[in-house]
Amino acid sequence: MAKESMKAREVKRAKTVAKYASKRKALKKSGDYEALQKLPRNASPIRMHNRCKLTGRPKGYMRQFGISRVTFREMANKGLIPGVTKASW
Repeated sequence: MAKESMKAREVKRAKTVAKYASKRKALKKSGDYEALQKLPRNASPIRMHNRCKLTGRPKGYMRQFGISRVTFREMANKGLIPGVTKASW
């Protein structure tokens, strides 16, 4: 389980990226890189990191489901993810 502060930091980054998205796009289009550098660092989408929606785990993230591989396996074994079954042959 990730620290609550780490989860909150990622949420804050996502809000900042959304807030400055149109301004960043306009500055990039005009080629004004000095003004672009004056924006907050967290306004850049590259600084965001995918985290598990349930546990906050940063590694082993599965984009299709939005959760980590560990959480995915637990939920799949319990039958909580529709359409996912354990392989057997």
